[in-house]
Order: sequence, then C-alpha cells, then structure tokens
Amino acid sequence: MRRNGKERKDRTSGGSQRPYQEIVGRTWIFRGSHRGRVTKRNIIWHELIGLKVRVVNSMHPGFVGIEGYVVDETRNMLVIVGDKVWKVPKDVCIFEFETEDGAKIKIPGERLVGRPEMRLKKRWRKW
Repeated sequence: MRRNGKERKDRTSGGSQRPYQEIVGRTWIFRGSHRGRVTKRNIIWHELIGLKVRVVNSMHPGFVGIEGYVVDETRNMLVIVGDKVWKVPKDVCIFEFETEDGAKIKIPGERLVGRPEMRLKKRWRKW
C-alpha cells in the first residue's frame, strides 16, 4: 500500500488496469428494446454499443476476423469483447454488424469515425 506524502494517510491503489476484463467470455450482453430498429440506412446515427460485430476486412491483417460485442465507442476506436478485449480503430476496418432480427450490415469504418453524439449532427451523402 502506498502512502500519501502530505497527509500521511494510507491510500488504496487505483482500479483495475484492464477494464472490461470482468465481462470477457460472458454469454449475455445488455441489449435495449430499441435494438430491433437498426437498418442499413440508419446505422450511422444509431447506438452501436451492444451490437454484435465482426471485422471482415482491414489494412492491418491482425484485426481481420475479430468478433464480439461492442462495449465502448470513442471517436476513433471500438472496444470489442469476445473471448478477449480488443480496441479496434474505425478508420482502417470494414465492420459487419448483426441486428437483432439476424440481418447483417457491412459498413466501412470511415463512415463511423467521430464521436457518437456528433454523428447525429453530421449530414451524410446517400450511399
């Protein structure tokens, strides 16, 4: 245990250095009631956390084949949990998302780059 220099009180060490490790290998993931409304046309504006995802193509060969659930999303990364935790950059990959009704949607990661809350405000050309 470390000591705080000024106050001379004991302090505990920080939290886990490996976030999301406690949910690795779980067979369930929370999926909200709105998950059934994800379509190819609205996935860019939709919440990605909780969706099942697979990396089908990437500039880096180590990312191809990663499969699991999205548990966190930042501006440039998706955190995917399957049998382990991966942090995958969005701009170099092509993702395949699986919706609740079983439909599979392929989308290039360049279209997902940006903070999730800012993607709502962006205007997109039809694709």
